[in-house]
Amino acid sequence: MQFANRLEPLRSNVFADMDNAKAKAKAAGLKVIDLSLGSSDLPPAPHIVEAIASSLPDRNSHGYVLFHRTQAFREAAAQWYHQRYGVKVDPQTEVLALIGSQEGTAHLPLAVLNPGDFALLMDPGYPSHAGGVYLASGQIYGMPLREENGFLPVFEEIPQGVLNQARMMVLSYPHNPTTAIAPLSFFQEAVAFCQHHQLVLVHDFPYADLVFDSPISVPSILQADPEKTVSIEFFTLSKSYNMGGLRVGYAIGNPELIKALRQVKAAVDFNQYQGILNGAIAALTGPQDTVGEMTSIFRKRRDAFVNALHRIGWQVPMPESTMYVWAKLPEQWANNSIGFCTQMVEKTGIAASPGSGFGKMGEGYVRFALVWDPPVLEEAVERIAQFLNS
Repeated sequence: MQFANRLEPLRSNVFADMDNAKAKAKAAGLKVIDLSLGSSDLPPAPHIVEAIASSLPDRNSHGYVLFHRTQAFREAAAQWYHQRYGVKVDPQTEVLALIGSQEGTAHLPLAVLNPGDFALLMDPGYPSHAGGVYLASGQIYGMPLREENGFLPVFEEIPQGVLNQARMMVLSYPHNPTTAIAPLSFFQEAVAFCQHHQLVLVHDFPYADLVFDSPISVPSILQADPEKTVSIEFFTLSKSYNMGGLRVGYAIGNPELIKALRQVKAAVDFNQYQGILNGAIAALTGPQDTVGEMTSIFRKRRDAFVNALHRIGWQVPMPESTMYVWAKLPEQWANNSIGFCTQMVEKTGIAASPGSGFGKMGEGYVRFALVWDPPVLEEAVERIAQFLNS
């Protein structure tokens, strides 16, 4: 049986290898503490759950949800965005409901790229950004993110030959996996660069609220491009509102890009259940105190985990944002993040994500997800210490 060539770059997946290693650890009787997946263990707020539950008896909520039935959700998203970032948004032409932001980042390349076109992606970066480009038969140029540059790409390093074939750039700050934050001045530079080179500027924005020590909120890309000339942003309710499994998010930005993404989306799916959209509306329009409480919980987890690593002699920086710790590996593991993670979980039950799974520039690092309470995280560090000492 023959399959499309576009599947070839998707065959290798270090996270599938990690899944196998976790299964071996469980089969050996180890208690697995999984720090490899960024899936929040916290529940949605009660008013969100109630909005979904109260929708279930309504027989009118059980049918297909096409674009026009998402209007109330789009209006709530536009209102939330205007209040938060001061940029006016047209809910009819500049907002699109999504089944999580990952759907948007995977489908947009189908609307933007022709076969052979380049997409400029962050390296390291979130793996699904590359997957969408491969499915569109595009090429990837990885913009290196280096610690000495604050894990921000240097646009002047992009070869002219790549730029001649490039059609889109993907950014995401606060950044997974490095936890870096980008200032508004960087976004302004990115917008000007993309305008000059006629590139679509994509910003994946799931960690807007998971910022720990900054006195002000992190910027949206549309604050640097308020006229929405080249930009589209993806927001998900998975992190801020703990609705990961409910799969709800939205795209917001340039109306032509929204229209093109809507055309792709209409060819492959309808929207999620109306009750889930009702829960999302309740999240965006209801009390926001639970968002701050969620951030406070992850701040305490960050402090407990990083301080515990420091006590065992692993000096990692204190992340400013996200639900992760991006740690440079000890010297003996510097070029083998996969080996470090697979051996550690098989011997100790502690699972982490190898940096190489996020791109070649991620080699030499490991990502820990703070998805357990402090006592469990401190237990995990004790086992990590045993592994390092062995």
